[in-house]
Amino acid sequence: MELVYTGKTKNVYSLENGNYLLKFKDDCTGKDGVFDPGENSVGLTIEGVGDVNLRMSVYFFEKVNAAGIKTHFVNANLGDTTMEVVPGKVFGHGLEVICRYKAVGSFIRRYGEYISEGSDLPAYVEMTFKNDEKGDPLVTKDALAALNIMTEAQYDEIKEMTQRITKIVADDLNEKGLVLYDIKFEFGYDCDGNVMLIDEIASGNMRVYKDGKYIDPMTLSELFFSANK
Repeated sequence: MELVYTGKTKNVYSLENGNYLLKFKDDCTGKDGVFDPGENSVGLTIEGVGDVNLRMSVYFFEKVNAAGIKTHFVNANLGDTTMEVVPGKVFGHGLEVICRYKAVGSFIRRYGEYISEGSDLPAYVEMTFKNDEKGDPLVTKDALAALNIMTEAQYDEIKEMTQRITKIVADDLNEKGLVLYDIKFEFGYDCDGNVMLIDEIASGNMRVYKDGKYIDPMTLSELFFSANK
């Protein structure tokens, strides 16, 4: 097993069978010690968050796969906090895809003069480049095509997949009395060029509220798994 990439919240290792192993860490994105899935740097460490992020990812990857949506998920070892995935390539140097049901976070920081915080959004999808130095800049469909990062058809496919996956997550959370405000994903493509969901689907990548109050990642995971018992 060889370390090939050190990420903010996971390390990536290559396996002898050609797949990759993701090792989940306890680091979270945020700023000044406050968790924020929209931030582009590690802001805090929460003991045990890697374990619950993996558990939630496994839960949702299995639901997404069952819905016929392609992902990179193969299996997981909860004891080692690792997940085996099929190899894939990212678009460009990496993209984040955000689906928003409510206007919060960076959306409000950008567009707050036009919309009030917490307002409903129609499963709004946006993409950003993963570039810490530039603050993860937004990128449009036309720009992605012009830069040969993805085709317009791939953009449309990712948008549709994002909205379908977000609905799966939101509906599941809603059954537990939790409201999804927004969530971020990453997509890539396999050796045959098929688009697939990669990375994770976990509390550290979503904003969730209960009774109008924001739920931090660890509390969200506790509520989530207690509701599944």
